[in-house]
Amino acid sequence: MEKRFCIQNSPLLSFLLVLLLFISNCFASSQNDEVDEQVRVRVGLVLDLGSVEGKIVRSSVSMALSDFYAIHNDYKTRVSLSVRNSHGEPLLTLSSAVDLLQTEGVEAIIGGNSLLEAKLLGELGEKARVPMISLDSPISCSLSKYSHLIQATHDSTSEAKGITSFINGFDWNSVALVYEDHDDWKDSMQLLVDHFHENNVRIKSKIGFTVSSSEDSMMDRLRKLNALGTTVFVVHLSKVMVTYLFPCAEKLGMMGEGFAWILTAKSMNRFHESIDDFAKETMEGVVGFKSYIPMSKEVHNFTLRWRKSLHVEEVIGTEITRLSISGIWAHDIAWALASAAEVIRMPNVTSTLLEAITESKFKGLSGDFQLDDRKLLSDKFEIVNMIGSGERRIGFWNFNGSFSNRRHLSSTHNNLETIIWPGGSTQSPKGSSLKQSDRKKLRVLVTSSNRFPRLVNVTTDPVTHDIINVDGFCIEVFNASIAPFNYEVEYIRWRNGSNYDNLAYVLNSQKDKYDAAVGDITITWNRSTYVDFTLPFTEMGLGIVALKERSMWVFLQPLTPNLWITSASFFVLIGIIVWLIERHENPEFQGSWSQQIGVMLWFGFSTLVYAHRERLNHNLSRFVVTVWIFAVLILVTSYTATLTSMMTVQSIRFNSNKNYVGHLSGSLIAKAALTNSSMQTMRSLGLNTSDDYARALLDKNVSLIVSELPYLKVLFRDYPKDFLMVKKQYTTNGFGFMFQKGSELVHNVSREISKLRTSERLNEMERRWFEKQSSYPTDDKSNPLTLDRFRGLFMITGVSFAFSLAVLFILWLREKWDIIVHSVNIFLSRRLRHFRIIFTRTIHPSPLDNTIGENAIQMAQRNRR
Repeated sequence: MEKRFCIQNSPLLSFLLVLLLFISNCFASSQNDEVDEQVRVRVGLVLDLGSVEGKIVRSSVSMALSDFYAIHNDYKTRVSLSVRNSHGEPLLTLSSAVDLLQTEGVEAIIGGNSLLEAKLLGELGEKARVPMISLDSPISCSLSKYSHLIQATHDSTSEAKGITSFINGFDWNSVALVYEDHDDWKDSMQLLVDHFHENNVRIKSKIGFTVSSSEDSMMDRLRKLNALGTTVFVVHLSKVMVTYLFPCAEKLGMMGEGFAWILTAKSMNRFHESIDDFAKETMEGVVGFKSYIPMSKEVHNFTLRWRKSLHVEEVIGTEITRLSISGIWAHDIAWALASAAEVIRMPNVTSTLLEAITESKFKGLSGDFQLDDRKLLSDKFEIVNMIGSGERRIGFWNFNGSFSNRRHLSSTHNNLETIIWPGGSTQSPKGSSLKQSDRKKLRVLVTSSNRFPRLVNVTTDPVTHDIINVDGFCIEVFNASIAPFNYEVEYIRWRNGSNYDNLAYVLNSQKDKYDAAVGDITITWNRSTYVDFTLPFTEMGLGIVALKERSMWVFLQPLTPNLWITSASFFVLIGIIVWLIERHENPEFQGSWSQQIGVMLWFGFSTLVYAHRERLNHNLSRFVVTVWIFAVLILVTSYTATLTSMMTVQSIRFNSNKNYVGHLSGSLIAKAALTNSSMQTMRSLGLNTSDDYARALLDKNVSLIVSELPYLKVLFRDYPKDFLMVKKQYTTNGFGFMFQKGSELVHNVSREISKLRTSERLNEMERRWFEKQSSYPTDDKSNPLTLDRFRGLFMITGVSFAFSLAVLFILWLREKWDIIVHSVNIFLSRRLRHFRIIFTRTIHPSPLDNTIGENAIQMAQRNRR
């Protein structure tokens, strides 16, 4: 029975099997068609896969793309990842990116979390015209030029304002800055330093560490900070350096009560939970700013699924409770890439992938995703307090400039949760105040030769030779530049004259005695090998000054003699031509010969000032005068411009009797300029003051003075009407202030000098000390106007004159043509009749003619007797 059932149902089973195979083939075919319709968009990932951050970013991007296409399964594009390991090396990052472009044909690359990597990828993006997306690289002006570079990072400006407000809230007026001596960290730190100075937070000291710094080195430098009485520290270090710093600080007792440590967001963002427990315990009481991660349901669910799907504990080897901020940014960037890849392949869409990414807007894990100038900035910060082996949130810093917690919003730190400071105290450290007794002394060498008192003037006690007062333009600029930093300045006389090269050497070799040097000190390369200079606060370059020449014949100088003679000749010629044209019909050009000559000359020269009053009746004369008036207009305007220049700044006449050039005594710069110029054949004469300069020129002991522009400003202030600037050469770098090598005041004072320039305060100081005019009285004498420069003008005028004379002659011929023809006919007929008589008599002479001839011969002979 069973056998019969099997036999009977075998056709049915065969049919079902065939039907199943057909359906599966159709399904597979439809799947293949769907895959064929999808467009693959390759995106490169260049990460340090050996780091926690690299693993988090890679897994976050992969999972974000899976989530995106699970929601948008009808999209025709699919982003596929090509991953390369950079091992944290910038050059490997670059080579991996090049490889991805050449072998994989990627259309975008994600990677580069350091400044150097971002620069390299930015350059590559510009060449390949491919978007490069950098996560957590510092905001820098040097990156703004890369139009294909997209950055996802925290807002350094908002962070700097938050840390500064936090410090000011506790009335801490000075801090020590501990940073990592690496381009990434130094560049991102500068904005913080600027905000400190702008808000009167004094940086008491800055110390930089490198990854190669030994524990002994760190201990030694921290010990020096402790000796200075520093109690508030701002730390800007990588995770590795932090794990070394705080154990050293704890050994020195600097993690106890009375101390405050603040970590920047760049430091906190790299922590996660991967720091060992011992290092965390030494950080108890530390306050840190970190980029805010919204604790939304979406972030929580994504983190849970991320951990479960990728088994993060096994991959990384430590417990991770939530994604880092870079993982959040990576998720949102992946969504923006997937969305943009679909947009650019829609019909009638002409935008590029870069444009589509920058125009993307959606609700991401980090909040509202929208790029601003190709940047995704996190401008809200979470403030945490390190407690035990964990951290505790105490509040937030918001982009609008306020602190907040879950209950309150305030512009001060008062509404933050209670902070547990190092040592377990809830009492905030006192920090450092800027009482007069606590002001740091700045020992400043000042040049004291008093040769140019308007620049530097040092008044001393005649008995003790101690400094009583220091003033002058250089001193006023220095005092204004150093004032924001609240130093007590002690001026010390430099007694070795004008040898400022030696001054630089002394400042470098006696660091325990002097901190800076000010005065009329020129910035030079050889001095820069010993000291650091600030920005120049004076004009840069040398000037050449000579005595003014006062000539009563200056009005003749704009034109050369040839041009004067030619111009005068044409004035006479225009009068003659107009007289020739008008004299027959115009009574104003008639009269006695003396009257006609007077009118002729008057008319010609009166055109110089357009004063001719004679009425012109002939169109030909009007044509000639019109052309000539145009020529006169050009001549007059050229002459006026040249004469105005010569009258405004009169010409220079060097004293040829004395082949000397004056310069400031001891000025190696002026001597070097003379040696390397066309004046090297002239003998030099050393001078000491502006009065010496003036006497040497006025007494004609020197032909000219060569000196630096600040010294010449004093000369022109004291003698404003006697001398002129012949030439300026921008061959020097101006005056600057000298500081010890590596001094933080170089940058600070340079910034203040820049502020003085932009605020016009520096110009006010110059006017006060030099009575500065709008410009130097320079030698702007133009070359005289020569005939060659007006040959075209006179050629046009001459051609018009010749043309008018030719037309006049033709008109005269036409008028007299009948008379001329009749006269010619009479003349020709008479001559013809005369020739005919002579010819006839020659051929057929008459007897009468012979008798007349003989009588004439006899008469001639009698006359001889």
